[in-house]
Amino acid sequence: MDVQRIILIGALCLISYMLVLQWNQDYGQQPEAQQVTTSVSAYQSEPVGSDLPAAEESAQTGDLPATAAQAKQASLVDIKTDVLNVTIDTKGGDIIQVSLPEYKATLGSELPFVLLEQTVNRTYVSQSGLVGKNGPDANPNGRPTYSVNQTEFALADQEKISVDLTYTDEKGVQVTKRYTFSKGSYEIGLEFIVNNQSTESWTANLFGQIKRDRSEDPTSSTEMGMQSYLGPVFSTLENNYQKYDFDDIDDKQFKETSKDGWVAMSQHYFLSAWIPEKGAEYNYQTRKLNGNYIAGFLSPDFTVAAGESKTVTANFFAGPKDQDTMEIADENLKLTVDYGVLWWIASPLYMLLKWIHDLVGNWGLAIIGITIIVKAALFQLNAKAFKSMAKMRKFGPEMTRLKELYGDDRQKMSSEMMKLYQKEKINPLGGCLPIVAQMPIFIALYWVLMESVDLRHAEFLYLADLSVKDPYFILPIIMGVSMFIQQMLNPTPPDPMQAKIMKMLPIMFTFFFLWFPAGLTLYWVVNNILSIAQQYLINKQIEKE
Repeated sequence: MDVQRIILIGALCLISYMLVLQWNQDYGQQPEAQQVTTSVSAYQSEPVGSDLPAAEESAQTGDLPATAAQAKQASLVDIKTDVLNVTIDTKGGDIIQVSLPEYKATLGSELPFVLLEQTVNRTYVSQSGLVGKNGPDANPNGRPTYSVNQTEFALADQEKISVDLTYTDEKGVQVTKRYTFSKGSYEIGLEFIVNNQSTESWTANLFGQIKRDRSEDPTSSTEMGMQSYLGPVFSTLENNYQKYDFDDIDDKQFKETSKDGWVAMSQHYFLSAWIPEKGAEYNYQTRKLNGNYIAGFLSPDFTVAAGESKTVTANFFAGPKDQDTMEIADENLKLTVDYGVLWWIASPLYMLLKWIHDLVGNWGLAIIGITIIVKAALFQLNAKAFKSMAKMRKFGPEMTRLKELYGDDRQKMSSEMMKLYQKEKINPLGGCLPIVAQMPIFIALYWVLMESVDLRHAEFLYLADLSVKDPYFILPIIMGVSMFIQQMLNPTPPDPMQAKIMKMLPIMFTFFFLWFPAGLTLYWVVNNILSIAQQYLINKQIEKE
């Protein structure tokens, strides 16, 4: 190849690279920056009480009058901890906004990621209350408006703070809705303390539910089919992890009774979940109302005798899908990190990846480390395959001679080829074994990198985020070059059409990997480099023999 042709090909490659970069800048998917929003009460324009679950006796409360407490003006209460910023609406005492200071909205932003919010454009809130025969949330005139002694709380140097919302009905029964926040915890404790100073017994049902519209997941990516699950998830004794998405709710409501369990709303990287108190049988259900999807639980009746007090509890989790963090809240909650059918490979891969990260302190180095370990585990399998390919390369001229000698007699040519394979111990399919063995690992690692919130905004060298594509496409290009070098070390297929297809593979794979997560492309690049080194040494060994 003359110098002029090399210069022309180099210039064409450079121009193509610049065009791809410009196209990505103009049309590539850009993360939407979250705006500073203030959640507002959902009851300013929405029919009150219409989205609450109905207990069996709730119809008996239809003639209850509105009390002075219910007519009171609602307000918003802000709570700040080291890991949570929470806003509570005193109308109903619901959590209408949760942001996570430890996780930024977008790369380079100082704004915290907003998980829950009640705005004009989006509804995603956590609701809880007491319905049933005497439950204040079953009043047809609307949900109760709680009183609170202040509207701003901060954890500061304390290990734990409690926020008490109080309400007294017309019969003198006082209900205290207490939220408890702990340092470093994404789990919010909920207690309903019912003090019945009336002359009659008091009965209600505790409910907890998550209400969300069908707005897009702000952390999802649709590049190359990367789409994490968005929708409700239930855990019961019969099925500890059951998805029931928005389309399922459109077709039919979910209804199931189970002891213990939980209900969650899952999305890419983050999760909210209601975990009722252990030891009781709960009704789990879904509903759709006014374009919003509701998934929640309803407790059995509980009764407070006259002159007595009783407390019912539940926990609400709102935070990242970090397996260790979720396991503290509930063991089965970590199942929401969904690795698909290859979970049995992906789970140990994640544990190994995290262990390496704890040693080296960088997720990019951890990916390189896990690549080396996987390569070492498959070393013997790869060695046999590379030896087979090296022998095919060595005896390529002899195969060509047989083809020319018996070209018109296919049966004779096949027979002579088989004799050659048996004599020299060549496996013509041996080169496929490393790829076949690594594909399940590759797919499992794909889901590990996709589902691991640890890699969100994780830096490595020039890469600012290993969970998204390489913005400069450097790794995909290196990957394509490494594939081309590998092909040069392999024997040329005897079939001309097959040879042309093999030459196109590096270009095709480079195109596919342009939109793959940078962490996954890094794995493949390191794997190719190790394969090239191993194959080169084996080729030299075979040639000496």
